[in-house]
Amino acid sequence: MTRRVLLLTLTVCTCVVLFYASRYWPLRLWGRDEFFGLPPGGGLVRQWLRGTDFAPFELLIWGIGSFLILTGLQKLFERG
Repeated sequence: MTRRVLLLTLTVCTCVVLFYASRYWPLRLWGRDEFFGLPPGGGLVRQWLRGTDFAPFELLIWGIGSFLILTGLQKLFERG
């Protein structure tokens, strides 16, 4: 039971981080300045791809990356 709660907590935290990295993060968690290099309104993938040829594909890159991260997390849980 404790292992299941721990794995669910880890999964929820991972999903929150992935949601923060997307352009759809609705909250501004701190003031105008960056906090440890993180923008207050999310959108990390957009920030990382700014000025590159991949910028128009930001949503697609975020979706594929999220899928791969969550799939890797599932494989890790199944192994243990």
